[in-house]
Amino acid sequence: MALLGFMTFSILRAPYGDPLVQEFEDRTPDVFQEAERAPGFVARAKAIDDDEWKTNHQRDWGVWGPFAVPRFYLGGIAQGHSTQAQTVSIWSDLASVWQFAYRGPLHRLALQDRTRWFGQQNWPIYCAWWIEDQHQPTWGEACGRLEHLHDHGATPYSFTLRKMFGPNGAAVGMEAVRARAMERA
Repeated sequence: MALLGFMTFSILRAPYGDPLVQEFEDRTPDVFQEAERAPGFVARAKAIDDDEWKTNHQRDWGVWGPFAVPRFYLGGIAQGHSTQAQTVSIWSDLASVWQFAYRGPLHRLALQDRTRWFGQQNWPIYCAWWIEDQHQPTWGEACGRLEHLHDHGATPYSFTLRKMFGPNGAAVGMEAVRARAMERA
C-alpha cells in the first residue's frame, strides 16, 4: 500500500526568536499536535535529541536522516540565524493531508497569517510524493522532491495539492480528493 510523503519549506522574515516571527514559533507546537491527531496522519520528522540549544543541523533525526535544506535556502544554520521553517511527514492519502492543511482549524488560521511571517518565495512551499508502505523518507529525499517540483513542475515524482497524481501515476482531480476529505469530516 502506498503512503504519501509530504514536505513543507518556507523562509521566515526573521530568525527564530525574533519578535517578528514569535507568533509563528509559538503556534507551531499546537499545529504539530493538530497534525498528529488528524485522521490519516502516519508520522513526522522529529529530532531524537530535542535540545533547544542545538540547531536542526546538529540534532539527531534518527530514521529521517541528517537534516537537510533545499538549495533555495541560503541563510545561516547557526543558532540565532536560522530562518527555514520546514517539515517532512507521512500521510495515508491525499484526502487526509488536504483535510488537515485546509480544514484543520489551527493550520487554516496559520495559513491565513503566513504573509506576516514569510516573505515572497520563488519556489514551491510544499510537495507531495508517493512512497512504498515500508519506505522511510529522509530530509535529503524530501529536499530533492521539492527541488524536482521547482525544476520540472508537478509530475508523479513530486506534485502539489493543486495538481495531484495517484500512486499509479495517473492524474487525480481536486474535486475527488476534496469530496473524499469532506466525507471524513
